[in-house]
Amino acid sequence: MTEPDAEDRKPRSDEARSAFAPPGQGDEDCAITSEFTIPLGLELPAAGTADSSTTSEFAIPEGLEVPAAGTESETTSEFSVPDGLEVPQPPTAEPEGSAFSPPSTYSVRDAPPAFTPPSGIPAVRLTKEAPWQDRMRTMLRMPVAERPAPEPVQKTGETGPAVPRVLDLTLRIGELLLAGGEGAEDVEAAMFAVCRSYGLDRCEPTVTFTLLSVSYQPSLVDDPVSASRTVRRRGTDYTRLAAVFRLVDDLSDPETAISLEEAYRRLAEIRRNRHPYPGWALTGASGLLAGAASILVGGDLLVFVAAALGAMLGDRLAWLCAGRGLPEFYQFTVAAMPPAAIGVALTVTHVDVNASAVVTGGLFALLPGRALVAGVQDGLTGFYITASARLLEVMYFFVGIVMGVLVVLYFGVKLGTQLDPDAALNPSQRPVVQIIASMLLSLTFAVLLQQERSTVLWVTLNGGVAWVVYGAMHYPGHISPVASTAVAAGLVGLFGQLLSRYRFASALPYTTAAIGPLLPGSATYFGLLSIAQNNVDKGLVSLAKAASLAMAIAIGVNLGSEISRLFLRIPGASAEGRRAAKRTRGF
Repeated sequence: MTEPDAEDRKPRSDEARSAFAPPGQGDEDCAITSEFTIPLGLELPAAGTADSSTTSEFAIPEGLEVPAAGTESETTSEFSVPDGLEVPQPPTAEPEGSAFSPPSTYSVRDAPPAFTPPSGIPAVRLTKEAPWQDRMRTMLRMPVAERPAPEPVQKTGETGPAVPRVLDLTLRIGELLLAGGEGAEDVEAAMFAVCRSYGLDRCEPTVTFTLLSVSYQPSLVDDPVSASRTVRRRGTDYTRLAAVFRLVDDLSDPETAISLEEAYRRLAEIRRNRHPYPGWALTGASGLLAGAASILVGGDLLVFVAAALGAMLGDRLAWLCAGRGLPEFYQFTVAAMPPAAIGVALTVTHVDVNASAVVTGGLFALLPGRALVAGVQDGLTGFYITASARLLEVMYFFVGIVMGVLVVLYFGVKLGTQLDPDAALNPSQRPVVQIIASMLLSLTFAVLLQQERSTVLWVTLNGGVAWVVYGAMHYPGHISPVASTAVAAGLVGLFGQLLSRYRFASALPYTTAAIGPLLPGSATYFGLLSIAQNNVDKGLVSLAKAASLAMAIAIGVNLGSEISRLFLRIPGASAEGRRAAKRTRGF
């Protein structure tokens, strides 16, 4: 063996050979090769240059065809679509439509049937003959996907409505309604009616005790627009409340064209309007209310005068505290003291008068029946946060009245006054006098609520009917006062709802003042008197009776309203509307 052959047979080190050296490149060209020498027999495609035969380890193996990318480089991205896989081309650009329109790839024939109930989704038909309150309440109680498409009532031009201004108008209207004592569901219905009248169908109003908010989403691809407003002050003015309802009714009427500017102008006029009754008339009305209430519980002419004097004095003191900026809690406390003080003074001076009737009559003018009815109504319709806040407000007012009366009664007991807590067990029965007194009480209550003069007569008659029903069931029929009160309050709510539907207005002016004769003034007073005389158990029983009567009034009014909407529909209204009421099965 020659020396060169022996040299060729020596095993070479790793540095001396390459797995990627091209075959045929002999030792003459390069004696020492890289470890990446191409194995023998592997042919590589020409790289386009003649200077070097070595290639990268990422070179394309021979036999693998790569489609041309249309550029000078043959390498492609690792995310490129493999050959043979067809990708559907996106459809041409189409104008953006409604969020509720079906996608372009949707097929009714291929749609899964699992999303449709076996009986189908009933179509809701809302006739225009029904009041706008019923129509808006029906749509609020149904899911968003099942609401019928809106028909814009007001002309907004080709560019569409000014969404921020419509939302601001909606919030301002809702603020006046909520501040006036309207229920949360009715406030939401009014806000929803304003939005839909200007074509904003996908809007959601939300009402709490002090906060109003409304959100509008143009489509699923557009950002939602939200606005909110806080109710800072509350005032009882049913004339202003009726004017706001007329504005919402005109906005919902397709035959009445009202622009945004005109709606703002009318809303500003409603805010600027003064109360229909002056201050002296309100003070006189509070006195007459207390006097009429004292007649209901067995008082005479002297009791009438004493109760009226105490109520007017308490009203003036409450106005003075309000002018000084004191909270309403202290205003109620101060207003409850004069009637109790006059009753105790008459007893100390040994005047032959029913002092308990004097104090009871003064309490009738202070009991927060309006807030109580609104709070229970919100709770029954599912607005539990607002209902809790309203009932808490009622409790604070009631505690203020209790403090004012208890302070006076405590000092009266220390002075040796003999106030009989059993006097309420045998009230005198004078049907004609009591009916007249109940109507006078409702009349003066309507004046205190700043109602329109056209509604005062109706609410006066409604209050008289309520007392007739209560008296007939309780005295001759010997039915419990709670059941009698509930039935009478139910009739008040029924008649009030019918009158409001007839006049397309709020039901509050026809119901709130009519429940005045049914308020538990005597039970409240005698409970406080028993507590002042250290008969705590007896006093708590009487206060529990007063609370039961108050709840019976509130539930009866709400039930009467629901019955009127459930059975006494306007001809042509759809029966499916009642199926949209919110239902919870306890879970």
